[in-house]
Amino acid sequence: MVFDMGGVLVELGPLTSLLGDDPLPPDQFWASWLASPTVRDFEMGGCTVEEFGERLVVELGLSTSGASLVERFGSWPLGLFPGARQLIDDLRSSADPHRGLEIAVLSNTNALHWDNQPEHHVVKSLFTRRYLSFEIGLAKPDRAIFEHVLEDLAVKPGQVVFLDDNQINVDGARAVGIDAVLARGVGEARTALAERNLLDGSA
Repeated sequence: MVFDMGGVLVELGPLTSLLGDDPLPPDQFWASWLASPTVRDFEMGGCTVEEFGERLVVELGLSTSGASLVERFGSWPLGLFPGARQLIDDLRSSADPHRGLEIAVLSNTNALHWDNQPEHHVVKSLFTRRYLSFEIGLAKPDRAIFEHVLEDLAVKPGQVVFLDDNQINVDGARAVGIDAVLARGVGEARTALAERNLLDGSA
């Protein structure tokens, strides 16, 4: 079982909290964010957080400063969604004890968020495996990161369920044969798992 982090288990603040007075429409923002060379470079460990801020301001044409963007970016994660920890506990309880269950996180993220977000110790404790873009130098939606996960878990694609809040990442996982589902928040994640008989659908 593989989870994206932000938008599925961890709540992110509104775009205005990140972009200030220059909010883009959500669809436009996420398309730009996921395709951004600056974001990819940063989340794959290729530049400092200061360089990230300065470059992204220019790239997105924002009126804020790089330093201000970095400050806002650091506080963008708000902590676990209500019910996220219970969801993981229920998933573990429902698993066949004889088969075992790996619960992994697959996230395009960075050291700033991984180590300093609210409840970061709890977030880290939820997973038995972690695949973080800044640690492994790979990023969604590229095929290589999903192949890396499959190789590390030593499983066939059809044995993995992956939940992500962005369709482009879901499509990337499906392209290698993974059972990937679009899930925004804990409620949709629980529904997707219940549909696969991995847990009870009730909260």
